[in-house]
Parts: sequence; structure tokens; C-alpha cells
Amino acid sequence: MDKRVASAAEAVADIPDGASIAVGGFGLNGVPIVLIRALLEATATELEVVSNNCGVDGWGLGLLLAAGRIRRVVGSYIGENKEFARQYLGGDVEVELTPQGTLAERLRAGGVGIPAFYTPTGVGTMVSEGGMPWRYAADGSVAVSSPPKPTAVFDVFGTETAYVLETAIRTDFALVRAAKGDTHGNLVFEKSARNFNPLAAMAGRITIAEVDELVPAGEIDPDAVHLPGIHVDRVVQLSREDASDLPIEKRTVRERKEA
Repeated sequence: MDKRVASAAEAVADIPDGASIAVGGFGLNGVPIVLIRALLEATATELEVVSNNCGVDGWGLGLLLAAGRIRRVVGSYIGENKEFARQYLGGDVEVELTPQGTLAERLRAGGVGIPAFYTPTGVGTMVSEGGMPWRYAADGSVAVSSPPKPTAVFDVFGTETAYVLETAIRTDFALVRAAKGDTHGNLVFEKSARNFNPLAAMAGRITIAEVDELVPAGEIDPDAVHLPGIHVDRVVQLSREDASDLPIEKRTVRERKEA
């Protein structure tokens, strides 16, 4: 099946108000920026986004956030986005903070049909006991807090260990970025862009991929495929200019020693 779509705008045109969207990327790496910009130009609002972070000020998901189009975020990191922190603390956006590894597994579980799983991460903290602020009120009080989660003790290799039950994540749509893809939707990711992108793609009921390079079906060695096309519904080929739009999140330099 040929899954090519002519433009990013066409690919995201049916994303409605209130949709949940899993978005790949980590910081500025592997972010489906062209699809995000197309979504920004569209009308969908009140979105629920599931992503490791919410971009940075002026780039990535930070664009949708600054435009007031995101209602809720499920993620593991706020740090580099001042607007994200401002909206969260000001009660403008609801945030479900989740340990990073747990978030990754929740996405993977959603993709493979596992409804929930036990993990030791977060046991004995607000992650399992509840009370983590999800939304603040305008006066700074907590308007919505996380509920407690079921826990259980298992004998693991002769040691009784407490675990917390985490539910899988399944979203209406997923937006991902790949270095290479074919017309059937098989994808190859570049280095650390492989972290959250395959997992986000698996979690989406409708998954849209933007690719730096698009090749005919069968040209990618099956052993080199990182994500099979069964998980991908639409593929958008990036222009050379868009594919090279790769900003550096943190630039660290040092003075050269004199010769």
C-alpha cells in the first residue's frame, strides 16, 4: 500500500479539536517539526500531547503550546521551556509528569496491546501514592492532583519487591520523524532519534511520519528497518531545506589555546 501524502498540511488535516497525539523526539532531536508546523497552521485546539517534553520556547511543540492549542501534556520533563513552566504553574495547562522510562514503556505497551504493567519505578513516592499536581488553580493552589495507583508485592528472584501498576497509552494520532522511509511506511531512525519515535508511532491509532529520505518499497534492507510499516498510516517526504532544519539545543564552546 502506497502511504505517501502530498503535504504535511494534508497529512494532519483531519486531526480534530481535543485529539490526543503522541509526538516523537527528545529535546530538539528527532522532532517532527514540519508536521507540528502544519498542525499549527490548522485549526485543531484543546489537544492532549504525549511526548517526552514539550519542545522549547519557539520550536517544536513549544509552538503549539505558545499558541494556546494544548490542553494537557503527558511527559517526563519541563526544564528547557519557560512558557511550559509558566502555563503549568499558572493553571493554563494540565501536566501528568511520568518517569521517563515508564513513559516509554506506557507508549510501547499501548502499541502492542498490553493494557497495563507493573514497575518498581515510583513506588513510595507521589507517582504511586498520588497527590502529584496535575493542574494548578490561578491562586497557586492545586486544582487537580494525581490519584493513587494500585501496588503489589512480587517475589522476584527470591526478593519481595513492591511494584506500581501503570496503564498503557494509546492516542488518536502520532507524529514522528525518521531519517529514511519507504512508500509502505517502513522507517529507519537516525541514532538517538530512535528513542521515543518508534514508541510514539506504535501508540497512535493513526500514525503520520515525516521522512528526510523517501525510497521505493523494498529498497530498505528488512534487517535495517527500525519500525515496520504496519504501524504507519501516512508518510510525508521533507524538502531538502526542511530536512536540514536541525537546530542545536545547547551550544557549548571553549576558547582555543594559543598556538
